[in-house]
Amino acid sequence: MEKIRIKDLEVIKDQKLARQKAYKSMLMVCAGTGCVAAGSMSLFDSFNQKLKEKGLDQQYLAVPTGCNGFCAQGPIIVVQPEGIFYQKVKTNDLDKIIDEHLEGNKPVEKLLYKDRSGKERIPAMNDIEFFSKQKLIALRNRGVINPEDIEDAIARGAYQGLGKALTEMQAFEIIKEVIKSGIRGRGGGGFPAGVKWETCYHVVEKKGEKPYIVCNADEGDPGAFMDRSIVEADPHAIIEGMAIAAKAVGAEEGYVYIRKEYPLALKRLNKALSDARERGLLGDDILKSGFKFDIHVHRGAGAFVCGESTALMASMEGRVGEPRAKYVHNVEFGYRGKPTILNNVETWANIPVIIEKGADWFASIGSGDVSENPWNGSSGTKVFSLVGDVVNSGLVEVPMGITLREIIFEIGGGIPKGRKFKAVQTGGPSGGCIPENMLDMEVDFDKLTEVGSMMGSGGMIVMDDRTCMVDIAKYFIHFLKDESCGKCTPCREGLVLLYDLLENITSGEGQDGDIEIIEQISETMELGSLCALGQTAAYPVLSTLNYFRQEYEAHVTEKKCPAGKCKHLIEFDINENCTGCILCKVNCPVEAISGEKKQLHLINQDLCIQCGICFDVCKFDAVDVV
Repeated sequence: MEKIRIKDLEVIKDQKLARQKAYKSMLMVCAGTGCVAAGSMSLFDSFNQKLKEKGLDQQYLAVPTGCNGFCAQGPIIVVQPEGIFYQKVKTNDLDKIIDEHLEGNKPVEKLLYKDRSGKERIPAMNDIEFFSKQKLIALRNRGVINPEDIEDAIARGAYQGLGKALTEMQAFEIIKEVIKSGIRGRGGGGFPAGVKWETCYHVVEKKGEKPYIVCNADEGDPGAFMDRSIVEADPHAIIEGMAIAAKAVGAEEGYVYIRKEYPLALKRLNKALSDARERGLLGDDILKSGFKFDIHVHRGAGAFVCGESTALMASMEGRVGEPRAKYVHNVEFGYRGKPTILNNVETWANIPVIIEKGADWFASIGSGDVSENPWNGSSGTKVFSLVGDVVNSGLVEVPMGITLREIIFEIGGGIPKGRKFKAVQTGGPSGGCIPENMLDMEVDFDKLTEVGSMMGSGGMIVMDDRTCMVDIAKYFIHFLKDESCGKCTPCREGLVLLYDLLENITSGEGQDGDIEIIEQISETMELGSLCALGQTAAYPVLSTLNYFRQEYEAHVTEKKCPAGKCKHLIEFDINENCTGCILCKVNCPVEAISGEKKQLHLINQDLCIQCGICFDVCKFDAVDVV
């Protein structure tokens, strides 16, 4: 295929849009990992087959897209250009969509989303609260393009930013624009991306060495799927962002370090790289400009610590993924000892928009004033994976400075089953847990750090009033204990000690002084660990101690778990609300419940294993935790 020039981008865009407009409607079938797991690809195949059988394939087109974001409602189909949103679609619903909606011009009501009251159906996706409060930059192409069709991406503006960088801007002008935008790295540390690029630029000038550009797609936080979804939905955004950086610092080679557990993202990334090379958007003489740059893929082996920048470099070089001292910077001695710019997927996806629309536009979004100093605020948007005890779980992109309450209760729809909000954990396994009285706090890099948490890569786990905060801290410490590389003593030994103490406390074996020892170990880890994993690993413990200390004290002194979760510290009992419906009895896995229909039931405490199933299935509040 002939290599394209910059002017050809507009031609391809116009031709693609014209072909799309020839269809009456386009049926955008979510083909992100979540919906694929729920059977969306068979929906896509069936849709095309049915359209062909009915002779409608020239009027309507089914398109597989990346993750739509509203993962709790999948499989999802959005009918464009009307934007009609269908949820939890099954194969036997397709005929109705075709006959009633496409041909009859009337949306299929039973497939439409219900509002928070559960009474009103909302046809248009943009009117659903989950979507209406979002602002999409990194996720700008989610659900609207086929990620395996480069022309779809070009039709939505892909590679326009690169074209501008290659023809209208000098290398240092690109860097200054990124600095002026105020964008801070979305991978966890929040370091201003432009400052990193500027430092690398000067190192390259001084050393005369060819730098590398690296994308960190090694997302390993529990409950996090931001980067995976961006790669699945819009791989060309990452490629373009990396190419712009390569132009800025004179790199000719780049790498995407991606988790082995992301097969769909990897498949789409490789397809995008191949298509970009074929079109002359990677390789020699990009867009006939004389600029040379290519990207390779390096698959990670699943080590969480390799998300840390220097451990990632070591892994790429074939060495054990262990971090090194931070006074040696990647922008000076990174991959293969050469100057290296490393940013994560979300950061790279923002870069083309910053170049195309300008730094001032990007900086006008978010919180703080970054016009003079990128450290003075948090510009742009942030992608979060909103999961846990929340009605609407999924992937959301919101402006920096939005409040936790808006994210959880407006976009997220609040807490299921009318339960009470207790805390939200942000920033991945090393993030802190934020209590209810801080729900009106603005979400940005600095404010989250001030309250003992962090932005991290963007995980957001919501917890209701049945969550034991000691048990939550133990869960994250257990994860980090297993993922620590073991190179430095504070992290290696500290995590083991913390886990053992927390295990004792949740098992009813906590002793006076344990809480104080936990605090001492946590502070030592924060001060003495080699990398950010160890330095922040105790945040779940310190934040829960800070905001929920009474729960720790109840476990230690009263041998009780106020949330009713720690099995060794609770018993279940049936009260007089019992109607004898026998739901608890038939669901008990160890047959510990006795009683006849319409009579008060009893729990045999000698047989009970405190699994909590009786509590969960009871519809009459007849099971107490004591």
